[in-house]
Amino acid sequence: MKIAVISDIHSNIYALDEVIADIKNRDIDMVVCTGDLVGYGTRPNEVIHRIKEEKILTIMGNYDEAIGNSKIVCGCDYKDPKDAQKAGLSMHFTGGETTEENKKYLRNLPKEAVFTFDNKTIRFVHGSTRIINEYLKENSKEAEEVMSELVEDILVCGHTHIPYAKYYGEKLLVNAGSIGKPKTGRPKANYVIIEIQNNDELSKTKGTVEVEIIEIDYNFEKIAKEIEENEILPNDFARLIREGSSK
Repeated sequence: MKIAVISDIHSNIYALDEVIADIKNRDIDMVVCTGDLVGYGTRPNEVIHRIKEEKILTIMGNYDEAIGNSKIVCGCDYKDPKDAQKAGLSMHFTGGETTEENKKYLRNLPKEAVFTFDNKTIRFVHGSTRIINEYLKENSKEAEEVMSELVEDILVCGHTHIPYAKYYGEKLLVNAGSIGKPKTGRPKANYVIIEIQNNDELSKTKGTVEVEIIEIDYNFEKIAKEIEENEILPNDFARLIREGSSK
């Protein structure tokens, strides 16, 4: 079983299109998105349309929840008031740009999904199993706490915009990274492929799991220039796109 997991597209249709094209060139059985279709970028409706068109199972992210329910805050934990102000501008633009039909789609997204493949059970969430906007950063106390309570074999999340895979005992935590607003220091869209193999289909033994982190080149200048030409979105969002930066 090969599962492509995408996350945190953030209204970046150009990155999404390139990633979907890449996925279609691979032997993938299932595609899951761990949320945050909207926010930051210029193309929320186009992203939602493409996700619907491809029939991609999508988990609700904190931006999806906020825009879907017409909230004025995204639920992110900003330490710097300037970052919070910029996020407010993003919410203002995205809320006004997103159609009512698409807002309904966002607010009806599931907050988690659980599947079992080849004797491995996977839970998909956006932030964590505890709260939609909790950051499970690699080697963090929060990640250790969540994984110590996890019933399933694998937890897959997004929200941090940095992809990784790490075992906590026999439990595996996978972060799908970010397509539209990566924080890896590189302006490349990223996603993960999880491959589960059961060496003996007749046995009850657990299969093996491999995780591959994929980086995809795309025309990031196109979305960056659209942000700069936008009258509401902060120009600093364009810099973050170009640098693949969190600050």
